[in-house]
Amino acid sequence: MSEVEQVHFTEQRLAEIDALVKKYPSARSALLPVLHMAQEDFGYLPMHVQQLVADTLGLRLMIVREVVTFYTMFREHETGKYRLEVCTNAGCMLNGADELVQHITKSLGINVGETTSDGMFTVTEVECAGACAGAPVVQINNEYHEKVDASYMDAFITKVSSSEEGGQV
Repeated sequence: MSEVEQVHFTEQRLAEIDALVKKYPSARSALLPVLHMAQEDFGYLPMHVQQLVADTLGLRLMIVREVVTFYTMFREHETGKYRLEVCTNAGCMLNGADELVQHITKSLGINVGETTSDGMFTVTEVECAGACAGAPVVQINNEYHEKVDASYMDAFITKVSSSEEGGQV
């Protein structure tokens, strides 16, 4: 999606947003769910999509930017088909998250924040997954995986990679 490309919400999505906004005292209160909708529709939230959200809700772009850049659940750039988000906060770090990040990035041949050349995997670190009892935690495409170790990630990467090559997902 080019930065100058015009994007629009569908009529159905606009109706959903309108119904949502009516549930709140102000349109600004609907910002988080509308950002989730936009990310679902467009895959990520580049600047022109953030502007669309701002215009749709009658907000300044800076208000939308403050939210998008604060929360790690919002992505401003395209990512791989599988987003591997490793919690590296204290509990996970003490249970091997740093070593897990090093293993994953070395196995995939990329650095944190990068996507593999085949577009399959993006590895990021997140501040806290809120699942300390299951440390270390890796969120894969919004699904939590607890007590993850190198062999677990190796098996996952092998499984999805072979599924892609075989055309089965």
